[in-house]
Amino acid sequence: MLALTARHRRIALDSNVLIYLLETTGQLADTAAAIVDAIEAGEIEGVMSAVGLLEILVGPASGGDAAAFEITADAIRDMRVRVVPLDGSTAEDAAWIRGSLGIGIEDAAHLASARNAGATAFVTNDRRIRSIPRLEVIYLDDLAA
Repeated sequence: MLALTARHRRIALDSNVLIYLLETTGQLADTAAAIVDAIEAGEIEGVMSAVGLLEILVGPASGGDAAAFEITADAIRDMRVRVVPLDGSTAEDAAWIRGSLGIGIEDAAHLASARNAGATAFVTNDRRIRSIPRLEVIYLDDLAA
């Protein structure tokens, strides 16, 4: 974790990082918790795309569990992770990223939102996502190792 906070002042989180934190246990959940703890302590700034919020909340919504939905939404609202809206400039950047890398719309939106919010790192556990100019992709399981 020290290497992450030493190299980056603002990081972006993929939805899967917070899903590990909120819905699982084990080493990946512990590593996700350590990242969020560093954000809460002010050691680094955290951002997340609005698309990521949508991805996290669709699980409880698809199960029709209003209580779980509100608990999850409240937990994210209580974190010092800033949710970055998808504006026109970010959408244009996401389209370019998607077209040039051939990745899905959601992943392109995550990367564009991160970069446009000034993050220098994007933490994910999705190995299909690769670094782009001005944004280093860091894999959660590498941090857990």
